[in-house]
Amino acid sequence: MELWFSEFQTKNLSMSARVKETLYMGKSEFQDVAVVDTHEFGRMLVLDGVFQTSIFDEYIYHEMIAHVPLFTHPDPRKVLVIGGGDGGSVREVVKHSQVEQVEMVEIDGVVVEVSKKYLPEISAALISDNPKVSLKIGDGIGHMAAAENVYDVIIVDCSDPIGPGEGLFTYNFYKDVYKALKPDGLFVQQTESPFYHQELLCRLNKDIKALFPITRTYLAHIPLYPGGTHSFTIGSKKYDPVKVDTAGFTDSDLNLRYYNKELHKSCFALPNFVQNLLK
Repeated sequence: MELWFSEFQTKNLSMSARVKETLYMGKSEFQDVAVVDTHEFGRMLVLDGVFQTSIFDEYIYHEMIAHVPLFTHPDPRKVLVIGGGDGGSVREVVKHSQVEQVEMVEIDGVVVEVSKKYLPEISAALISDNPKVSLKIGDGIGHMAAAENVYDVIIVDCSDPIGPGEGLFTYNFYKDVYKALKPDGLFVQQTESPFYHQELLCRLNKDIKALFPITRTYLAHIPLYPGGTHSFTIGSKKYDPVKVDTAGFTDSDLNLRYYNKELHKSCFALPNFVQNLLK
C-alpha cells in the first residue's frame, strides 16, 4: 500500500508527496513533529501537517532569508535568528566573515534535535557547535521584548502564523523588533505566499511600514511552498536593499546554489499583482 503525506495549503487545496519511509513521528509541547523521506523532495520536516523544509529545495529559502539582509547591511556583526529550528538560516549566516555572533532562539527543542538527527545537511552549524552560534531554547517573543539596541540584523525564520508562530506576525512584535535593532539595523521575515496569503501579506506590509522607514518585499521560487512562490519582507532603519551597490559583493566563495548579486536586485522586481496588493 502506498503512503502519501498531504498538506492542506488552503481549505480547498492540498499538496501531496509519496513517502518512502516515515523517519520520525512525535508530538512536542507545542506541535506535531514529523520527518518523512519522500520520493520527490527527499527527507522533509513537517510541523502540524505543514511542510516546512526539504533536502530537495531548502537551500533556496535559507539562502534568500539570510543573504539578502546580510548583504544589505554593510557591517552585520551581531545577528539574531528567531525560530529556524532546522538550523538552515544559521548555517547560511555563519558563512559571512563579518558576522561575529549569531544568537538563535527557537521555542521547540524537539524540532532542533530531530533536525540534527534526520536533516544533518541543514543543521550543520548546530551539529558542529560553530563558535559563532549560541542556541537558546525559549520564547522568541519574550526574548525580543527584553532586547534593546542589540542587533545589526534580525532574521525571523518562523513557521506559519498558527500555533507557536502566530505571535510573530503582529504589530506589537514588530515594535519590539524595531527596539531590539541598532540605529542602522534591519530585519527580515518570511511572509508567506503572494497567491494564497494575500490578506496576511498586505497586513504585515502595512504594519512594518508603520514602523520602518524602508520596507521592501521580495520573492523566491520554492517548489515545496504553496504556489511555488514565496515572499519575504525587510524592514530597515537605514539601508535600502534595492539601492545597495552589489559590485563589491563577494558571494562566489560562500558555496551558494541560488542567491547571487544579480538576483539580489531582481528579486525585488515584483509582478504587477503583488505591487497592487502592497499599495
